[in-house]
Amino acid sequence: MNPLLVAIGFVLAGGAAVSAQCRADAVDLRLAAGGSVHFSVEVADDAGERAKGLMFREEMSKSAGMLFYYERPQHAVFWMKNTLIPLDMIFADGTGRVTEVHANAIPHDETGIDGGQGVLAVLEINGGLAKKLGIVPGTLLRHPGFAQSTASWPCQAQ
Repeated sequence: MNPLLVAIGFVLAGGAAVSAQCRADAVDLRLAAGGSVHFSVEVADDAGERAKGLMFREEMSKSAGMLFYYERPQHAVFWMKNTLIPLDMIFADGTGRVTEVHANAIPHDETGIDGGQGVLAVLEINGGLAKKLGIVPGTLLRHPGFAQSTASWPCQAQ
């Protein structure tokens, strides 16, 4: 059996496997085509953590990622300096709606990856997973960092 499919199998959900509650160390995504995905995440929510990101990591679990979170929506540009593994970058606005997906960012590439204006959060996952899972613009992210009163998928909603 394909190990990637096994790894993805436990994060894909028709509802049951998605976290029942929002947690700071997890992100749920409601896919535009139906179903949900859950990732355990490290949160980078200050300038130092955001600057380091996933640099120098040699591997990352298929069910893991890093959530970069800003104090307010802004123009976000990322690069891959000192990053050893290919990554998908999922840019979301202040409501948690995915606005841009950059697939398979190239390790060590210093070319800017522009996520656009109004970005509040960026989820980095292993390269190629966004396409395999169906994460596209319009996908909704659920995390307690989003203002729950304006979140597209608030924590209390299942």
